[in-house]
This record gives sequence, C-alpha cells and structure tokens, in this order.
Amino acid sequence: MFDAYRPYSVTVKIWELKLAPRKYTAPPWLGSCHNRGVAVDVSLIHLETGEELEMPTPFDDFSERASHNYDDLPDKATENREILRSTMKRHGFSPLGEEWWHYCLRGWETYDILDIPIEKLHSDPTP
Repeated sequence: MFDAYRPYSVTVKIWELKLAPRKYTAPPWLGSCHNRGVAVDVSLIHLETGEELEMPTPFDDFSERASHNYDDLPDKATENREILRSTMKRHGFSPLGEEWWHYCLRGWETYDILDIPIEKLHSDPTP
C-alpha cells in the first residue's frame, strides 16, 4: 500500500504547490476519496519475497502508460494489473482510469471530508 487516508489540508497543499499534474489532483473544493478515508493506492507483491510484481509503471507515474486502458505493455504487467483490478472490484472498490494503483470504495462521495492530521490518528494502546 502506497497511500490511503490523506487529510484535506494535504490535498490543499498538493493543489497549491502543483506537486502533480492537475489531471491527477483532486480540486480541494471537491475533496477526494483519499480525504474521506475510502481510497487506497496499492500494488501487488510476491508474498515470499515482499518484492513488488511487475506493473505497468512505477507508482505515481503520470504518463499514459499508467492508464488502465494502455495496452502496449509486457504481458506480465498487463496480467498483474488485471489481477489487481478484478480483485479490488470484487471487494467493492472502483479503479481510477488514469492510475492503475488507485481505487476508491464505491459510494465514496457519501463519506465526509476529513482533515484529521495523521499524527492524531495514531493511538497508543497502552494506558
């Protein structure tokens, strides 16, 4: 897992600093599924080695090769992308067309936008 919950204030900074092309950045006034805590950016790994399997691109590659519709790829990368997509869809997540790694829980728009700092989410289970 590369990314999941993202505080709203972080989305604002990403937008203001133009850290990613606008096509790949949620406008802060709309919020994103990451801000709602119902998005994950994921890949597949080999369970024995922990190494990432061959995928179409590295994570956060903002080229056309990252799209679910891009087909000029090695067979193994296409196969792994499809395994990831079908598994995530089977468990209630929808893919973002431009990013093979990005999935949102269906109905994400119904969840509240959150701006809880990551540090405040950690709770120490010891008294």
